[in-house]
Amino acid sequence: MAADTWTSSARRPVATGQVEVGEDNGFAALGLPHVLVERLARDGITAPFPIQEATIPDALAGRDVLGRGQTGSGKTLAFGLPTLTRLLASGTPRQARRPRALVLVPTRELAMQVSDALEPLVHVGGLRHKLVAGGLSYTTQISALQRGIDLLIATPGRLIDLIDRGAVDLGAVEVTILDEADHMAEMGFLPEVTTILDQIPAGGQRLLFSATLDNGVDSLVERYLTDPVTHSTDDATASVSTMRHFAFLLDPQHKKPVTAELANRPGRTIVFVRTKLGADRVATQLRESGVLAASLHGGLSQSVRNRVLGGFRDGTLPVLVATDVAARGIHVDDVSLVLQVDPPADHKDYLHRSGRTARAGEEGSVVTLVLPHQRKPMERLLGAAGVDIAATRVSPGSELVAAAGGRAPSGEPISDEALRHLLEGDKAHRRGPSGPRGGSHGGPRGAARGPRAGGQRSYAPRQGGPSRRWE
Repeated sequence: MAADTWTSSARRPVATGQVEVGEDNGFAALGLPHVLVERLARDGITAPFPIQEATIPDALAGRDVLGRGQTGSGKTLAFGLPTLTRLLASGTPRQARRPRALVLVPTRELAMQVSDALEPLVHVGGLRHKLVAGGLSYTTQISALQRGIDLLIATPGRLIDLIDRGAVDLGAVEVTILDEADHMAEMGFLPEVTTILDQIPAGGQRLLFSATLDNGVDSLVERYLTDPVTHSTDDATASVSTMRHFAFLLDPQHKKPVTAELANRPGRTIVFVRTKLGADRVATQLRESGVLAASLHGGLSQSVRNRVLGGFRDGTLPVLVATDVAARGIHVDDVSLVLQVDPPADHKDYLHRSGRTARAGEEGSVVTLVLPHQRKPMERLLGAAGVDIAATRVSPGSELVAAAGGRAPSGEPISDEALRHLLEGDKAHRRGPSGPRGGSHGGPRGAARGPRAGGQRSYAPRQGGPSRRWE
């Protein structure tokens, strides 16, 4: 199978019309409807992942399912295919404001990727779906709900808002899916999740997918799932064996140039930092050194986040600098390096970050930069994550950095105008002339008046109050 969430970044169509479903098609063998199997085959997706092969038969039988698997295990199709099968089979007419299936996810980015992944299957089945999440238009969401939809994909906060407005009624929901329940718990959404689940009629099917049962997820399972069948892929530490791990011990003054060398490697790279300001700072430093990078965090407008994530998905933006919360919605294949500029808080965060690489059977590397005072706690954390390595001292240009794919950047700064043109295409030119007063349009501004270090100018989204750089 080509991808986990079957998003546009990984979809590789092999035919524009209908294709013949072979006798060895793994999805057909699971008993899925031909219309869905054929649509998957059209994109060359014919063999299910282990989590799909394990959970789909039980979900098709109407059982409650607890699926435990790491990022990249194929959970979206594992819950999406049986849910759409049930919706197709029921023949129940659509009702205004009353969806028949609900997918709850922790972040906007993940909601969008689930929506993108299922959209071709929803469409080919003649069904309707809608994504509702914060930062997106209430008007379009309410209008779609009023017209009637079959499948609702939602973040907890926005769904609660729509319920309070009377825009949605969960009384007709037959199937409820909680995706990445552990992340929802970590982000403090359990009160909203329980409020939502309490409004869904008892007796419906519940599918819960989570990498762990920590932080109250086990209480959700006990309270809302009925005699669930449990399926697990690899355990929490198994995925570390599919990637190379490095812990680079370095002096503070070497952190910036080593980061630039590692980010300048070929392929997609996700750089993890602890804070929003840190993401802005590191992305700026990388562009000043000649590495094309942009940040992704909750302080950016949704339009900017969409453009940054879109550029990373389609490969035009090779380096993404993200906070942990923002990165939880990133499910993109072919990420060859996870670079941890700020070490993770604990071994579970290490595993979640690492899961962004070595997906779908591909190879990948995880590099953690360690300052001298971080060495001992970092080595304990690595041991807890099942990674048997010690921190090794490096400096800019060292052989170990090169072994991880690092190479010296050009040193030629990448301007904000170049970044804007890359992410917005012709829009940047239609808005007006380039230069310090290039105009604004729904978020990103033109470059500021004063030059910055390295000759760069700032590029900031409008967020009220003092402008903040988009970096």
